[in-house]
Amino acid sequence: MNIILCGYNWAGCKALDNLISKGHNVFVYTHDNPNHVISLVDLCKRKEVPYSLEKIKINNLPFQPDIICSIYYQFIIDSSVIDVVRGKIFNLHPSLLPEYKGCSSLVWALLNGESFTGFTYHYITRQIDSGNILHQQKIKIEDFDTGLSLYYKAMFIALEYFNEVLEKVILGEEGVKQLDNSESLYYRRGAPYQCQLNNDWDIDKKERFVRALNFPPLPPAELNGENIWTYSQLEKFLNN
Repeated sequence: MNIILCGYNWAGCKALDNLISKGHNVFVYTHDNPNHVISLVDLCKRKEVPYSLEKIKINNLPFQPDIICSIYYQFIIDSSVIDVVRGKIFNLHPSLLPEYKGCSSLVWALLNGESFTGFTYHYITRQIDSGNILHQQKIKIEDFDTGLSLYYKAMFIALEYFNEVLEKVILGEEGVKQLDNSESLYYRRGAPYQCQLNNDWDIDKKERFVRALNFPPLPPAELNGENIWTYSQLEKFLNN
């Protein structure tokens, strides 16, 4: 099949690896990356897969795609692109939709003291993070997880289901409609609270905040102008 992958980071690399192993004809849209992010560009070069750093648009498609996959892609995909593939376009979102729509979902779930987070494969529609659910799964948040460890845990598990979800889309399965929850949590792109610890928070929230921001390229938590990377640093700072 002719498949377009819009991807980034480890999850995008694993999705491409899965698509190649199934013999699909793949074109990739991705982003340039800093050194600490696993490079989908480098993998495309090694596997001789054509790619672009431009945003996917209707006027730069390399072919008529059968399916489009969005795996950790950073751009919102235009409605014209959704239409050209006749709705056979899906996304992996790192939360239990409809909760935690938007950005930095795992970081906010950890910061807010949730016991569980998860991931959702869903169809992409004109309303962001609102399409029918193809697969959803809960993941426990451990009291030692960081933003970074939670990302990799969620992505490692989620990508085990990538081929299964792709097959559902190929077969035209409709998926399950999301609950209509007008009060569901939504967060915009950017570091929570501009990385500033609040002295009025209880110690548990301060500790979660430090762990949640352990997720490059987010800056670390900051308190009174000092970078706080670990709980031990936080404890020492508060006791001085």
